Amino acid sequence: MANAQTVRIAAPNKERMLDELLDEVLGAHMQPEDRYEIAAILESFGWNDDRASQTFGVEDVFALASDLWERSLARVRYIPFARPEKTSFSKLFVELVRTFLRGVIFALPMALSVFSMLTLKFSLWSYEYLSVELATAIAIGTILSFVTVGGFTQAIARRGFFYIIQGHYNMARRVTFHFIGIGFLLCIVISVGLFVLNALIQMFPYSMIGIIILYFFFLNMIWLSVTVMYILKKELLFSGLILVGIAFVYVLFDVLGLNIIVSQVTSLFIVSLASILIVIRLFQHAERKADIGIEPKMPKMSVTLYSTLPYFAYGFLYFSLLYVDRVMAWSTNNEFTMPFLMWFRGDYELGLDFALLVLIVPMGIAEVVLAKLMMDVEVSQKSYWGDETAKLNRNFRTMYFNRLAIIGGIALATAAALYLVLKYAFSSIDLPIGQSLFANSTTHFVFIASLISYAFLSIALMNTVILFSLSQPFLVLQSIWPAFLGNVISGFLSSRWLGYEFAVFGLLLGAVLFMVLSIRDVLKVFGNLDYYLYAAT
Repeated sequence: MANAQTVRIAAPNKERMLDELLDEVLGAHMQPEDRYEIAAILESFGWNDDRASQTFGVEDVFALASDLWERSLARVRYIPFARPEKTSFSKLFVELVRTFLRGVIFALPMALSVFSMLTLKFSLWSYEYLSVELATAIAIGTILSFVTVGGFTQAIARRGFFYIIQGHYNMARRVTFHFIGIGFLLCIVISVGLFVLNALIQMFPYSMIGIIILYFFFLNMIWLSVTVMYILKKELLFSGLILVGIAFVYVLFDVLGLNIIVSQVTSLFIVSLASILIVIRLFQHAERKADIGIEPKMPKMSVTLYSTLPYFAYGFLYFSLLYVDRVMAWSTNNEFTMPFLMWFRGDYELGLDFALLVLIVPMGIAEVVLAKLMMDVEVSQKSYWGDETAKLNRNFRTMYFNRLAIIGGIALATAAALYLVLKYAFSSIDLPIGQSLFANSTTHFVFIASLISYAFLSIALMNTVILFSLSQPFLVLQSIWPAFLGNVISGFLSSRWLGYEFAVFGLLLGAVLFMVLSIRDVLKVFGNLDYYLYAAT
């Protein structure tokens, strides 16, 4: 009788009291997962079955929690949201220009090396008048360094930048140097393995093996360091180091008259050592400027390695995709019996080296596309209702097609412009290395094919950064491994059936496959963007 009386007394105020109780629950946890979590919160407030029954006339505390859960859903359904403030055009323009320049600056060392070759006849790791034996050794060491270190640079960029954007510079430094240490050990293992393998099957003379190992080792250290400079937004430092290294080669080779190999190896040693010391100094400076607070505990390294494994695999596959056509071309012996397993083809390499310049502008554009996309994603999460996901997905697919057309047009226009500019420049300036770009039929053919290939590749790279930004590395792997496989098969067959210069068809097919498959995967994501945004967060 007492219970019934209590219920009758509370009935007029029941709605108000339930709303007040829901406010208390939401104050403890803004977004409870389900009715069971609300029941747990109620019990922490001291509610039990008797109290719930006496106050609200419900059977038990779970019935009360169910009532509050339904009210919370209704409340969420009808609470309006505030439209996000629009960024001013001037502020947006400045931010996008800064992003573009950052993407372009990352490719600046490549341009510096090409310019150095045109003017001085040498760069930090190449020389126009090398013997074929030495050129082969340096090329193998260079390619091996990119393929070996590619996975580590991606892992460092992913995990190191993850900690840096949260202000945890100490954690970023520790995980970065852990990856650098593993990369350093792997360099030693591969170097010893090359020496032992050569002792067993005599691939090259020991003098060539020594040069391969020296260039491979020092270039690895440089690539690892430049990745750290990139995540710390000190990209210009690396370009400066390249200039310093070229200056050392000039002094040792042109001024003091030392051997070019001795000059370059000495300069590589200086640049690699300086890079590591600068990286240590940059982290020390960043840690002093960081806010002092509670430093989270580092996750187990096994967990870190597992989480970065897809990015590691991508780095390995990307550089393999980029360089495997060279391996196919240089290992083709259908014209003469080669003295070694691989034989450097300067006319093939020259066409590829100049074509690489086409990536500079599209790389900057890709950074802009990513930055603007993430701005739009952030705004969209505040601008669409829960039942407008179809509209959200449709708008982003349209937006993607527009940007795909933009970067595709810019990439092809850049390729055409680069071809015309170089043709005009080398017809006006008497440079042997430039003249052969158009006078040598093999170099000219490889140059045109690789220009088209890199234009397609730039589109695939834009798709890659989009997928990475939405935490979908496995979709990137689904795109790149068939492209790599297609590159290997088509490059091998075309070089053996038609001639070594046709190995560039492998690069072309690989780039096209990578572009097409990555477009497919981006459209898949934008077709269910709400789901992938939820998964990413």
